[in-house]
Amino acid sequence: MRNITLSLTTLALTATLAATAQADNHSNTTRDNGMITLKSHHSVSKTADRLEAVLNAKGMTVFTRIDHAAGAKKVNKQLRPTQLVIFGNPKVGTPLMQCSQTTAIDLPQKALIWQDKAGDVWYGYNKPSYLKQRHNIKSCNAALGKIENALAKFANAATKAE
Repeated sequence: MRNITLSLTTLALTATLAATAQADNHSNTTRDNGMITLKSHHSVSKTADRLEAVLNAKGMTVFTRIDHAAGAKKVNKQLRPTQLVIFGNPKVGTPLMQCSQTTAIDLPQKALIWQDKAGDVWYGYNKPSYLKQRHNIKSCNAALGKIENALAKFANAATKAE
């Protein structure tokens, strides 16, 4: 009986690992690493452009946009299109840092936009509950809720079909 249980456990673990590896490990759900990913209906550049437009319209500060593929090209390496948009607003971020100053390592907010092996474009960002857990935030639920709603709206605006 014990061998059967171990075999079933091994089979379940193998199936879980295979499912996790499938499609470059992307889905429209929160992954175990605290990152939310959404599939975009646009190219990496257009998704990042759309994100910047919505952030500017909402009064957010776009600190920088990093083109990792361009950086790789400078050192004669190849990387599929990959861009990082760093943005924030002190009115929103400061209360979170007041609850746990170590949250500053994860702020300002970041959105990662990349193309996978299959050519699909993905948009990813940190889930606020991940920050709460990582930085042992005991309060700040109102600020975290505002951030969660805003990040979801920004992601949807950047990735949705026109």
